[in-house]
Parts: sequence; C-alpha cells; structure tokens
Amino acid sequence: MNTPNLVLILIDDLGWRDLGCTGSDFYETPHIDALAAQGVRFTDAYAASSVCSPSRASMLTGKHPTRVGITDWIGGHGVGALADVPYLHALPENEYSVARALRDAGYRTWHVGKWHLGDGRSAPTRHGFDLNIGGSHVGHPPSYFSPYGLSGLADGPDGEYLTDRLTDEAIALIESADERPFFLNLWHYAVHTPIQSPPALIDKYEAKLNGRDVAGDIVEGEEMTAWHLRGRRVRRRIAQSDTGYAAMIENLDDNIGRLMDALRRTGKADDTIIVFTSDNGGLSTAEGSPTCNLPLREGKGWIHDGGTRVPLIVVDPRVEGSGRTSDAITSTPDIYPTLLELAGLDALPAQHIDGTSLARVVRDEPGHVAPPVYWHYPHYANQGGKPTVAVRHGALKLVRDLETGVQRLFDIAADPGETTDLAASGPDSVAELAAGLDAWLLDVGAILPRRNPYPAPFAD
Repeated sequence: MNTPNLVLILIDDLGWRDLGCTGSDFYETPHIDALAAQGVRFTDAYAASSVCSPSRASMLTGKHPTRVGITDWIGGHGVGALADVPYLHALPENEYSVARALRDAGYRTWHVGKWHLGDGRSAPTRHGFDLNIGGSHVGHPPSYFSPYGLSGLADGPDGEYLTDRLTDEAIALIESADERPFFLNLWHYAVHTPIQSPPALIDKYEAKLNGRDVAGDIVEGEEMTAWHLRGRRVRRRIAQSDTGYAAMIENLDDNIGRLMDALRRTGKADDTIIVFTSDNGGLSTAEGSPTCNLPLREGKGWIHDGGTRVPLIVVDPRVEGSGRTSDAITSTPDIYPTLLELAGLDALPAQHIDGTSLARVVRDEPGHVAPPVYWHYPHYANQGGKPTVAVRHGALKLVRDLETGVQRLFDIAADPGETTDLAASGPDSVAELAAGLDAWLLDVGAILPRRNPYPAPFAD
C-alpha cells in the first residue's frame, strides 16, 4: 500500500454494547464483528460528547467540541435550575477539517449521510468535501423509507430504505474511484430515531424473543429536571429487547457487509484503512429507550459511560496480528490525527489539535500515552441528563454536577457501572482530578451555566 484510501464510518446513537463483538446477545452483527476481527477494537473509546453535533464537530476538527464552540446538538435548548449557555449552531468555515487536510494532500473527498453541522456556508462542501450526498442541517430523517424528505438526497422508489440507499451511494463512489486515494466519510443516519426498519427483520426478532414478556424491560425512574420535560420521567431500558431497533442494527450490519464486499470486489480492500465508531452512547433512558447499555450507567444525553463510551474499530490492512483488542483510553478528537498519521501526513504547524494519534496502538507498537479525557456538557438533555463536566484519567473518573456542585469519583476499571462513589475515601484523587478539570475548562474557554434567577414561566 502506498497512499491508503480512508473510510470513516460513523453510526448515529450506536451503543457500546450494541454489537456482537462488544457483548450483545440479542442484536446480530456478523459483518461488523468480522470487521473487528481484521483490526483492533478499542474497549475504552469515548465520544467527545453525549449528543451528536459536538462529537461530529470534534471528529472533523481534531479539537474538543468546547474549543470549537459547539457544545449541544444543533437546535437543542433547555433550562431548569440553571440557565442555558450559548453555543454555535454551525461548524465555523475557518476550521481546517480533516477533509480539507486530506484534499490538500491529493485525496478525493466524499461525504455521504448525516451532517447536522449546518447548511450553506457550513455545508460539507465548504469544509473540504468534493461531494455531499444527503448531508444537511437536520439531525434525523423524517422517514427511513422513501420519500425521505431530506435535502441533498433525491427520493428513491417508494419504500426504498435509507440505510440501503446511502450504502448504494457509497459503493457507487468506490466503484468510480481512479488512481487517486479517496476519503469516504460515511455517516449513517441509523440507528437514530425514528425506529423504523424492514418488517421482515422485525418478525425475525419477534420470533427470537420466543414469547418472552418484555413489559418489565423498561423501568420508570425519577422526574426529569429540565423545564420543558417537567412531568416526564426517565424510563430506563434494562434489557436489549426492542425488535425494531434490533432490526435496524441488523440492516445496518448487512450494509457494512455490502460496503466491505465492494472494497474487495474492486480490489481496494488491501489499500483501504477503515475506522468504525459512533457519535455518542445508545439511547436508553427516553424517547422510547430502544437499547440498553448495561453494565454501563445511563445512555445518550448523560456524561456517565453509557452516554459516552462507544464502539471503535480501526482496520489497517498493512498491520499483522489482526483481531486485537486495546484498553487504551481514547476519545473522538483522536481520530483526526490518527487518520493523518496512518495516511503518512503531518498536521500543519499552526493547526491546533486536541487529539492524540492512535497509530502506535493500531500498529501494535509501544509508546502510546493516553492523556486524560474531558467532557463539558453545560446543557439539559432531552434524555434526562443535566449540565455536567467530567474527566477520566487512567481508571478514575470524576463527575461534577453543575446544578449542585457535587463531585463523584468512580473507578471505571473496577466499577464500569459507576455505582460506587469513592469521593469520601479518595479526597486526594478528587482534588487532583478536579484541579486538572478546572485548568482544562479554562484552557478550552468553557462557558458554565449560571443559576437561573427566575421560576418556570408556565405550569404543566
């Protein structure tokens, strides 16, 4: 392999345990499992945010989303005991995205699928992509079945399925590739709501339940604290049993298999590096709660590990010893410098990157040092999460509730469910992690929410 092709596959809302290779015994993902067997699977990979737009901005820029200025999903807003904080509603055009870096190095650059980082001057074609298929300001499709109602993607025949269609578009691009290397940025809308999937697959998973009563698989919890959610309660799924979601996962897996077949059929598989990951944790506490992240705590919209830990698979055909797992702690900003290094490229001298390349881990070489991973989510999430900041360094994770100021300390290695607060028994660790977190918040220009001086202006 000379200059490798690069394929970055981003799944929307895919949970850490939503794959067979990550522990699901209900969803079926043989093609993604096979992909993991060809490379390295990271067990402690994190999204930069518990919601989508910030993680997407981070992936494209190599920066923490707070430094970019996008800290909530674009269009999100909520207040409660704390007021909301401002954030950018489009990716600034001045950011030197990974697509711009690769195009400047001679790559053809294609974006296919969800964008949710703005339109117009913030569209994919303004951020280094030669082509945009299906990407716009919207965060989810009105329908997974054509007519889709998506700008940037012509409707197909009635009933055509979106995940199939986007994969068709990606395969056509692979088949059109010439001698120039390509960067395919395939960001599927699946498995975001609405939960819609091919009926035959739903029937398969209904049969797989074998008549089991799943009524108790969702447990009602505390009332949500955001004003716009008053009266609603957190509804936690405690088992993976949603047949519609399982069907969406299997269809997605089939399409990953089709993509891999296309790379092999065109003779490009041995010249293509693949990164597969998710933008945040699985949706498990609201909006139908279609998946379960246990043993991890909570899900999308929460800074606990269920909302931020995600699958990450990297396949480099040049590396021998495939099928490895790595417990190196990593986060979304690391993907940018990893792609550049694996492609044999350097970042520009004036280019700020928060991420750390994972190339040594991918190549099974010593010397990789994982820095602390930080989170800054100063908003109320639709899924029940509250304004929170956190840091994980090594096995320890400090979580600070911005409403109350309470700090909790967890040993993630021993307690992945974050069930036991060690703050009282580990004051030195709390102080050290808190000091590092405060310094980092200052460095990235984090805006912290202030106490809301007013009562709710309405009653439900």
